Formats: sequence, C-alpha cells, structure tokens
Amino acid sequence: MVQKGPRPLVFYGPSGSGKSTLLKRLLKEYPDKFGFSVSHTTRKPRPGEKDGVHYHFTIKDDMTAAVERGEFIETATFSGNMYGTSKRAVEEVRRSGKTCVLDIDIEGVKQIRLTDLDPLLVFVMPPSIEELERRLRARNTEEEDALKKRLEVALKEIEYGQEPGNCHITIVNDNLDKAYAELKNFVSQNLKDNEPGMFKMFAFIV
Repeated sequence: MVQKGPRPLVFYGPSGSGKSTLLKRLLKEYPDKFGFSVSHTTRKPRPGEKDGVHYHFTIKDDMTAAVERGEFIETATFSGNMYGTSKRAVEEVRRSGKTCVLDIDIEGVKQIRLTDLDPLLVFVMPPSIEELERRLRARNTEEEDALKKRLEVALKEIEYGQEPGNCHITIVNDNLDKAYAELKNFVSQNLKDNEPGMFKMFAFIV
C-alpha cells in the first residue's frame, strides 16, 4: 500500500461547486506544503488541458489493465469515461513530505475511506442547485444531455455529502473568499498536529 506520510486532503463535491478553484488557490499560496495528486482519465482533453498537469490522459484498455494489476487506490466511471487515482501519484507527493491533495468523486471517496490513508474529507457544495446549473451553463462546454446528467449526479453527491460521517467539513461556496477562509481554518486545525510548521503557516485572522 501507499507509504505513510501526512494525511491526504480530499476534496469532493458536484462539478461546478468550486472545489477545484479552492484547492488550486491553496496549492498556489502554499506550494511547499501541498502537492496535487494528478488523476488518470480516459476522456479526451478539453481545450487548454495538459497531460500530466490537469490529468494523466490514457486509453480505456491501458487503464483497465492497470486497475486489474492493483495500481489504483480508487476509480469511477462517468459518462462512459474512467477516472482514478493511482498509488504512484499519491506516493510521489507523500515522498516529498507534502500533504497530498486529491480531487475525486463520491465513488472515489467511498473507496479511499476503506484504505489506511486516513484522509481529511472536504465536501464543497453550491449554495443551491439553481446556482450550480447557472455555473455549469456558463462554462458552455457540454451538450444539454450531458449537463442534465451532471445535475442528476450533483443531487446524489449533495445527498451523500450531507449524510453524517461522510465528510469532516462541509463548505458552502457562495462566496469564494469566505469559503477559502473556512478551508484554511479547517486545514490549520487538522494538520497542525502532524506537521509542526503548518500551524504557523496558517496564522491569519478570519
């Protein structure tokens, strides 16, 4: 299994909730403390996405074979495309002494909770399903059928995230600065015991 290190920080929530924006802000502000675990996917890259940065883009046969060899911590399928976190991706971050940050869906959360990684689970949700739909439509990256599918999945994700015991903190992202302050406060309280320098790093006034 993945070798020991700081507890991973796992972000999950509906597409459009703003979880990626929050984690990117954390990584940008503290690049020496956090490292992002780049997931694998069999979907095609979107405009502007780079292999090895946004995702490790691969083909279904190769990823299926790797899963069968036990090389993945968690996997999920959405709209016919596979997604997953490899053990190697997490190991590379943890070997550097950084806290590993993951962005996964609820199926991945269910699987990673069964490992010995003891992750800190951050559930990010929109202020309303109407606002989520507005954000997704503003992206203008998907057909109507795909967008409706995402909204259906979002309702299930929100239901799961709000069930007791399925996350360590719920952040309602109705204001980015406020949501980020909540995230930093949570991280400072939960990682300071494992990383002595973390608490000083997060000395700020909310």
